Amino acid sequence: MATVSPAARDQLIKRLQRLEGQARGVRRMLEEDRDCQDIVTQLAAIRGAAHQVSVMVVTEYALNCLNDPDQHGSQDEAIERLVHTLGQLPH
Repeated sequence: MATVSPAARDQLIKRLQRLEGQARGVRRMLEEDRDCQDIVTQLAAIRGAAHQVSVMVVTEYALNCLNDPDQHGSQDEAIERLVHTLGQLPH
C-alpha cells in the first residue's frame, strides 16, 4: 500500500485543516444569511484547495509507487491502479 512521505503528510494535514476551516466558514456564512456571491467565491476557493490536495496526493503516489514497483507490484500495475482510481473521480 502506498504512503506519503512525512513532509508531504504534514503539508497535506495543514491544507486539510485550512479546508475544514473554510467549510466551517461557509456554514457560518449561510447561517448569517450572507450574500450568495460571497458564498460562491468561498466555495470556489475550497474547490481549488481540494484540487491542490488531490494533486499533492497523486504526486506522492507517483513518487512512492511508480518509482518503487517492487514494493507495490510492477510499474505497469501501479500505473493501471492510478489510472483506474483517477477515472473514478468526478470531473
